[in-house]
Amino acid sequence: MTLALLRSKAFTTLLSLVLLVDLGQAIQETTTTASTSKDWWETAQFYQIYPRSFKDSDGDGIGDLNGITSKLEYLKDLGVTAAWLSPIFTSPMVDFGYDISDFFDIQPEYGTLDDFRNLIKKANELGLKIILDFVPNHSSDENDWFKKSVKREKGYADYYIWHDGKVNATTGKREPPSNWLQYFRGSAWQWNEERQQYYLHQFAVQQPDLNYRSPDVVAQMKRVLRYWLNEGVAGFRCDTVPTLFEVQPDADGQYPDEAISGITQDPDDRNFLTAKYVEDQPETIDMVYQWRTVLDDYQRIYGGNSSVLLIETYSPAWYTMQFYGNRSVNGAHLPFNFNFISVIEKNGLSAKTVQYSIDLWLQNMPAGRTPNWVLGNHDRRRAASRYGLKHIDAMNMLVMILPGASVTYQGEELGMTDGEISWEDTVDPWACNSNPNIFEQYTRDPERTPFQWTSGTNAGFTQGPTTWLPLAADYKTINVETESAADHSHLTIYKSLTALRRSSKTLQNGNTRYKVLSEDVFVVKRSLSGAASIIYVSNFGSSTVTVNLTEFDKTLPASLGLLIRSLDSKKTDGVKYAIGQLELESGEALVFSTE
Repeated sequence: MTLALLRSKAFTTLLSLVLLVDLGQAIQETTTTASTSKDWWETAQFYQIYPRSFKDSDGDGIGDLNGITSKLEYLKDLGVTAAWLSPIFTSPMVDFGYDISDFFDIQPEYGTLDDFRNLIKKANELGLKIILDFVPNHSSDENDWFKKSVKREKGYADYYIWHDGKVNATTGKREPPSNWLQYFRGSAWQWNEERQQYYLHQFAVQQPDLNYRSPDVVAQMKRVLRYWLNEGVAGFRCDTVPTLFEVQPDADGQYPDEAISGITQDPDDRNFLTAKYVEDQPETIDMVYQWRTVLDDYQRIYGGNSSVLLIETYSPAWYTMQFYGNRSVNGAHLPFNFNFISVIEKNGLSAKTVQYSIDLWLQNMPAGRTPNWVLGNHDRRRAASRYGLKHIDAMNMLVMILPGASVTYQGEELGMTDGEISWEDTVDPWACNSNPNIFEQYTRDPERTPFQWTSGTNAGFTQGPTTWLPLAADYKTINVETESAADHSHLTIYKSLTALRRSSKTLQNGNTRYKVLSEDVFVVKRSLSGAASIIYVSNFGSSTVTVNLTEFDKTLPASLGLLIRSLDSKKTDGVKYAIGQLELESGEALVFSTE
């Protein structure tokens, strides 16, 4: 959700300073215990579907569950392990599904529970897993829970964060309890006339925050998890987890004000203040551990495959890594690793920022846990737009070659780029709460444009006359139909990568070594005793360079067989290339084998 815009600009400023250190001569190496018994999620290729934009089956211009079901064969052919669906639950759609009015049913414009069950059935037949978006921080203000809480009904009175506010000593007027700001601009407190109290909403005013200090709320949200496990889902991606708890009031029942951050002069912008009291509280970590217990208990009782818990957090490493758990308790299987987004977005794409992004995760991750690599999502500009289209193959290769799990946002396999959305066409509430002069700083619409299936009418997304968001301009050349027919395309490269990952024991279980070479060149080696090593090399610079890979690893053979090459590479698959004088054009990325 909105945490997917980096929450702390101060943190990224620190990253910028750290990156001034010369990392080019360092060789980083990690050891992965070779195993033939890894659980399914440990080497999975997760694929995020934004249902509203994936495939429309009924011509209303909005993607839906039956549309997803009709394209499951595409995901299977793509090499996907599990598809994660952004929220599909009943919602007024103020925040396009992240404002849930019924956690136990399906939004009608997406379909019905029977449609969802058909999707699960078809996915099971194809050997695909379905993961749902769990939105625990808040509900819609149209949820019955909130309506009952407003009325102070028994069992629901403290379901949300309520407060009388405070009286201004000078004016005598009632004011919000604190100066806290919401992500969608403005105060995080809203007065409710019926209850005569303020409620907290860290996101839109229609998204009141649930109160996790209420045992009833904790039990209710665990009920939500079990309900969808019973429907056959393979796990959950947990939205905006760091905002789950806020600091408790003091002895007088008052909340502390946040300090001015100095990051921006815009008093309505969330970053105008620090987030010391409204994010990253210690209780949040324990709540994630409790959710993991729900999943583990469900498997223990009912059997079957393990269910996975994915956590959205843009928190600093010292906090994020706690979600994994410790020696005495298991936490999230995979706290999402957004370093390839946040670090590179602020510091630019280079061999050094790539290495630092990897270091920041692997050097902080607890022993025995599984890393993961994310290029994009529905809240951040598409990877091909952020990195530049000529680097999308290099980055897709990188997340497939590195150890652990990887996550693809729909369209990254094609090289889809952001759409251009005018103020008049803007629907994202974050942008709509701003104005025509600044909305582009906040809008998430450009990365949510409809998926590009064909070069025909409406990109094959819908048979209807319109689409809920305008199409991206490049749909006639960047689409599944065109790229599937080509001998060499972003899509065929992606499929080659997933096939290699499934077949290579080295990529599944091998050790990892990586280095910045010759300033612009980044190299990764995956190795496993008794198996061929896999070597990745990419030129992130703006000009052609020649490198000697023996400077990276003297044990490499004199020549390596080319397995996969980026779109514009002029090299030939299957040919062996001498590594002593390897020429790499700007943007060129290659995957080699020692065999």
